[in-house]
Order: sequence, then C-alpha cells, then structure tokens
Amino acid sequence: MKRNYKKYFSFLAIFTLLVALFPINSYAERPSTFAQTAILMEQDTGRVLYDKKMHQKMRIASITKIMTALLAVESGKLDEMVTVSKNAAYTEGSSIYLKPGDKMKLEDLTYGLMLRSGNDAAVAIAEHVGGSLEGFVYLMNQKAEEIGMSNTYFSNPHGLDDHEKHFSTAYDMALLTQYAMQNETYKKISGTKKHRASREGGPDNIWGNKNRLLTSLYEYCTGGKTGYTKRARRTLVTTAEKDDMRLIAVTLNDGNDWNDHRNLYEWGFNTFEMVTLAEAGLIKGLKDPYYKNHVEVKHPFIYPLTEAEKVNVDIKIKLIKPDIKKWKRSGPPEIVGKMNFYLSGEKIGDRSIFYEAIQSTSSISISVGKDEKSAFFHLFIHVLTRALGVTENG
Repeated sequence: MKRNYKKYFSFLAIFTLLVALFPINSYAERPSTFAQTAILMEQDTGRVLYDKKMHQKMRIASITKIMTALLAVESGKLDEMVTVSKNAAYTEGSSIYLKPGDKMKLEDLTYGLMLRSGNDAAVAIAEHVGGSLEGFVYLMNQKAEEIGMSNTYFSNPHGLDDHEKHFSTAYDMALLTQYAMQNETYKKISGTKKHRASREGGPDNIWGNKNRLLTSLYEYCTGGKTGYTKRARRTLVTTAEKDDMRLIAVTLNDGNDWNDHRNLYEWGFNTFEMVTLAEAGLIKGLKDPYYKNHVEVKHPFIYPLTEAEKVNVDIKIKLIKPDIKKWKRSGPPEIVGKMNFYLSGEKIGDRSIFYEAIQSTSSISISVGKDEKSAFFHLFIHVLTRALGVTENG
C-alpha cells in the first residue's frame, strides 16, 4: 500500500511548531544555573523550591553587608550622627568616599552600605554600633546563631578577603534575608533605587543602587545585595514578589547571576502557587459535643505547592481528650490541640487549635487548589485525640 509521506511529514512539522510555540510543562523541569551553589526559597514559609549545594560553605563577599545593615537597623540608632574614623575612611575596595572626621547619620551610612556597597560605610557602622570592629563582629555571629545560620562565620562587616574564617552558605544567606525582610526599615533600604544623603558641612550625595535586577532587569525584584571579590567571585542575593508569592534567590560564585536569578524567579512563579490549606476560623465537622462549634484556628496556613503536589496534602487534627469534670470547674485550656499539615508524609507546618466558649458564626475552610469542588483534589483530614490514641468521637 502506498503511504502518503508528504502528508505525514506535514503533520509532523505542524506538531513540532505547536510544541515550540506552546511548550508542555515548560516550567516543570528544574532550572539550571551557572552558580557553584544556589537556592530559591519562598519567603513566608521558608520552603526551599530549588537548591544547588545550598549547604556548601563559601566565601560570600559583599552580601556580608546584609547582616551589617540589619544590625544597624536593629540598633535603634539610625538617627544618630556618626563620626568617621581614619580606620573607616581608609578601608580598601568599594567606597562612598568618606573622609576622616566626616559626620553622617547612621541611616545614610546604611543606605551607602546597601546601595553603593561602601566598605568605608561598613567599618563606620561597625565602630559606631559595636563600639569596635571586634565588638561588632561578635554581634554579627551572635545574630547569625539566633537566626539559625549554622554554617556561617563572620570576621568583618564588609566581606573583604582579609580573613580566612569568613564564610556562609546559600541556605544561610537565604535564612538571613528571610529574617531581615520582616523588618520594614531594612526592607525599604534594600528596595531603594536612589537615595540622597548628606554629611555635616558637605554637599549632598545621590546614590544609585548597584542591584541591576532591581533597577532595570526584572520588574518583580524588590531588593537585595550584590557582591564581588577576587576569591569569592560574583555573589548575589535578591528578593522578588509577584501576586501573592515572595521569593528569595541566592547565588554564590556565579558569572551569570542576573540571568540566573531572573530564570529562577520565573520558574518559581510559574511552577508554584500559594495555596490556602486552612483559613482562620471555626473548625466545622467535629462530632465531640464538647468541641463541636467551639474550636478554631486563629491564623490561616498558606503553602507553596505545585499542581501535582496538591493531591499529596494530608491534614491531621489532634485534640486533647476533654477532662469534663476538671474543665467544668476551671474551664478548658486556651490551646486544646494542633492542626498538622503534611506533604507526601513529611510535616510542613502546624496551627494551634484554640477553644472558644462563645459559638462563632464564621467557619474554617480547608482546601487544596482554586477549584474546591473538583474531584481532582483530594484531602484527608484525620481527627484524633492524644489520650490513648483514640478517635475524636471516642
């Protein structure tokens, strides 16, 4: 039988063109980066969406200054005037051109630190906030321990390669940024494109931000910090926000960092969505007469999920077995249980369950996905009691 190869190849050409124009699951595959180590983290939950050797200790260059800026902001001294020392003014590397004896507000020095990466500003800040460089380095490492940066050690406030023991990881720097972005003042400074600063008795300075992702390359970028030394090479921390999702990207030793950050963000925004697994309010459906219409969660639980992950969410409710006699005398405890959230069997978070004596008119909504009626989405809710491991209705 004679085959119509011309028709077959025409169909194949059309199909290939359609796939090229409308790729199937174009963002489903993990992106690649030129970085030696990297991470993409969802800011609110801390979920790691992408990692490449994220716990490997690396030199970090000027992204060190995120910690320096954070400590300056948290010191409560931003309105104080700082007198610049010779030690600060003669610091090598990138500079805002401070001179010995210059007087500038700590706030303006922090802008110079973050926007222009001034090493002289870093030392001036350190001496003013910490009393000395050594005192400030102690505060840096103390704060790193508090945040949970377990693979980080700071030896200076600027990131220059003047100490061997000065390192961090992509993961730790993402943790630091996640913590810092909760501070509105830091968030404002990090996301500023231009700043006018003045020094006592001198002309004003207008500083532009070196973070090109913020100023021109990516419309959803909200801030960050650049870095470079000969040993660390290019380092970059940025933040981005689109719709209701906020992301943090960190790349270390990456000669293509602008593009890598942009590609990581586009992949993250297109692959994940922020799903409300439980809204705040009264928990409906409990059979125990003591708990029925009397328990609630006070804060929603929202988590980044891919479309495929939504079917693997499991919510388990654990309640204290009521001690009726005791609770009639003294009343129930404020917190009577936990709502635990699991993804493919791994716990991803929880919410405390509170007892409310007065019946509420609002009820909690638990869902996975935008279309709650779709049979595609499955949710398993288990109501248990701690005592004896029995079910909620005894």
